[in-house]
Amino acid sequence: MSAHQYDEGHTVAGWTGFGIATVGTSVVGLGVCMVSVPVLAVGLAIVVGSVLVTWALHLTGWGKPPGRRPREEWGMGVRDSGARAGHPGCVGCRLAGRGARRAGAAGEVVPVPVAAAGEPEPAAARTGG
Repeated sequence: MSAHQYDEGHTVAGWTGFGIATVGTSVVGLGVCMVSVPVLAVGLAIVVGSVLVTWALHLTGWGKPPGRRPREEWGMGVRDSGARAGHPGCVGCRLAGRGARRAGAAGEVVPVPVAAAGEPEPAAARTGG
């Protein structure tokens, strides 16, 4: 029987982001104690950096998709093979332009609402989009 019964999501992206965010929040705490706006700003910048580093690592395959992974992909050092195409339902992948298709992409027909007789024409119909 394995020690881990569940996919806990331990990934390189998660632990790296956690480590950087811990440093950032420690600097923010130091800034609060010192009543120093520059130290607070540096701490907040480090926290924002942790988000960006975690996102970049997720997009390169060192994170995990939403939901459960197959058991053979539970190890921390296993790269996610589906990261390049984007994960369905993943906000980070959608922000990077991966995964779900966007409405109105080239070749797609987007219906425009038509006004009934006597009603003013919708603005989208007048401007073409």
